[in-house]
Amino acid sequence: MTGVFDIAIIGGGLAGCSTALHARLKGASVVLVERGRCGAQASGVNYGGVRQQGRHPAELALSRRSRAIWGSLKSLIGTDCEFTATGHLKLARNDDDMAELIAHHLLLGAHGIHTLILDAGDLNARFPYLSNRYAGGSFCAEDGQANPRLVAPAFARAARALGADIREGCRVIGADSCTGGFSIRLDNDPIVLTARRLVNTAGAWGAAIAAQFGDHVDETVMAPNMCVTEPIAPLIGPNLGICGGGIYIRQTAHGSVIFGAGLGTADRERLRARPLAEITMEAAAAAVAMVPELKNVLLLRSWTGIEGRLPDGLPVVGPSPTVDGLFHAFGFSGHGFQLGPAVGAVLAELCLEGHSPTSISGLAMTRFNQPPATAVQS
Repeated sequence: MTGVFDIAIIGGGLAGCSTALHARLKGASVVLVERGRCGAQASGVNYGGVRQQGRHPAELALSRRSRAIWGSLKSLIGTDCEFTATGHLKLARNDDDMAELIAHHLLLGAHGIHTLILDAGDLNARFPYLSNRYAGGSFCAEDGQANPRLVAPAFARAARALGADIREGCRVIGADSCTGGFSIRLDNDPIVLTARRLVNTAGAWGAAIAAQFGDHVDETVMAPNMCVTEPIAPLIGPNLGICGGGIYIRQTAHGSVIFGAGLGTADRERLRARPLAEITMEAAAAAVAMVPELKNVLLLRSWTGIEGRLPDGLPVVGPSPTVDGLFHAFGFSGHGFQLGPAVGAVLAELCLEGHSPTSISGLAMTRFNQPPATAVQS
């Protein structure tokens, strides 16, 4: 397409690809530009947990809406991306953790999210493969897991099938306001793209895009260290987490066990990230401490990716405070995979209708002029 697009999107992660799809479903003309391949960064190399439990209150309305989209992926994008509602079990190490889980249980209930509080006896009866070191836990049956390598590309294909202009291998070298909207210059195309609305879903590079328009926030990078084992017989039912976030574990339908803990290293400028051997060994020890039967299972590989993190551990989602028609969604700080589908739906609504029924007020960029919130970790 030539001429002026209704919406231009910078960044082909899950949030950006979902924005493209939902905007096309509303009839808007859309162009999305991605430096590499859609879903190649944080959206495609994360742990794959799909959870509502353990979230900050500012994310809950968005998370709730996203869960509904996860449940209808097959009809929306033609594939379920291996999404399964295995449940999410968050474990308590002690009485203080149990008190935290009970308080969070009440918060989630107020948002229509049901969780079940379990004591140590319940854990032993329902999940006998767990170590007996835990005081109890909280189980959310609606939560689960999906294959992150499949999701963003599937949203991109669905958007393209509806007529979205999805441009991969295109690096943005300039983005500016112009009469009637925005202009975008690419490294491999002399034609300047123009659009009435601009959506910044550039992940770990989102703050750099925002700064070009006078929106400033300190975005650092993180590289969650993750591992996968050989396939084994079915053992672990739900997606497992722990208060304090020390270890997270899930088993895929294919039998492999995926787990993570700690951080690798990331170089945002060189587009390089790598896991660390010592962190991998610590993660393996933590996994065995949680599920002792993993002790003699073969570890196949470890990996990481480049994820943007904001000072309070929560993302920015919403309109620019300084430029009309500009919208941001970045800095998901290691827990944006579940949110991505709804982020796109909300951004499309904001661009085309000026409002969304889903509350995102606690994720506004203007909060960085306020005392920081404390994010709840998985």
